Amino acid sequence: MKKYWVKRLIQLPIILLGVIAVTFLIVQFTPGDPAVKLAGSSARVEDIEAIREQLGLNKPMWEQFVDYFVNILHGDFGISFVRKTEISGELMTALINTVYLMVFARIWSVLAAIPLGIIAALKQNTWLDKTCMALTLVGISIPQFWLGLMLMKFFCLELGLFPISGMGESFFSGDGILHAFLPALMLGLPQMASISRLTRSEMLEVMRQDYIRTAKAKGLRYKVIVIKHALKNASLPLITVIGTQTGYMLSGSVVIENIFAWPGLGRYSINAIIGNDYPVIQASILLFAIMFLVVNLIVDLTYSAIDPRIKY
Repeated sequence: MKKYWVKRLIQLPIILLGVIAVTFLIVQFTPGDPAVKLAGSSARVEDIEAIREQLGLNKPMWEQFVDYFVNILHGDFGISFVRKTEISGELMTALINTVYLMVFARIWSVLAAIPLGIIAALKQNTWLDKTCMALTLVGISIPQFWLGLMLMKFFCLELGLFPISGMGESFFSGDGILHAFLPALMLGLPQMASISRLTRSEMLEVMRQDYIRTAKAKGLRYKVIVIKHALKNASLPLITVIGTQTGYMLSGSVVIENIFAWPGLGRYSINAIIGNDYPVIQASILLFAIMFLVVNLIVDLTYSAIDPRIKY
């Protein structure tokens, strides 16, 4: 296990270096001069050259990459072409807002999906099983943007139960929870549906195993058999899906955050793309990649804690 940890921790900075190199090349090969974008199309040649000197754009590409890499290590993502401000502070604020929304969505989706999947498996082929699976099919099939707009129209405009957009004053205040409720509901709905279906299929497979029949023959309580034996052994695929979906929720946040005007990383990135704000796009891609890598690492290292039979 220790060897695997060391191996993964060695691989992580190597992969991050490759991601940093790719994000650096995105700006290098993007049409247009960053100095002109910062100075404005009506700026004098002297002003443009001064900005190019200030940003180090007149250096060879390898020197620019070294400077960029060192700045990244110090948490400096450069200057926004559009707002003419440092990116780091805005990026971290947007990231915190997105992480809050993702945590909210992940908590409710897992807490709803696993019990639904267990119930559907234990009541296989009954009306309860069919109802649960029908609900999950709807959750997977309906486009998030359409359902988000419909819920916004019904709950926000017609009933007035939730704010229509924004984030509220504080994450954990009543107002903040009301602002986050519908975006988190929409963000977690497809994940809840797929996790519940996977939970059902894995539980059905595990409940047919010999050790489950042995546990029943020994007179163990049914609740203990389901939770301690069946669910624990069915959890490895669930951990994989939950972990990878947490990364893919970032892509879903792009749509949801723009629908509900949530000031997160997804909306921040879209605004940067619309405004051709390449340093912001560059920083957002890097941050997305880092979050994917960290989530996958956590998932891999969790396996052995769940199932001691796994040896690395």
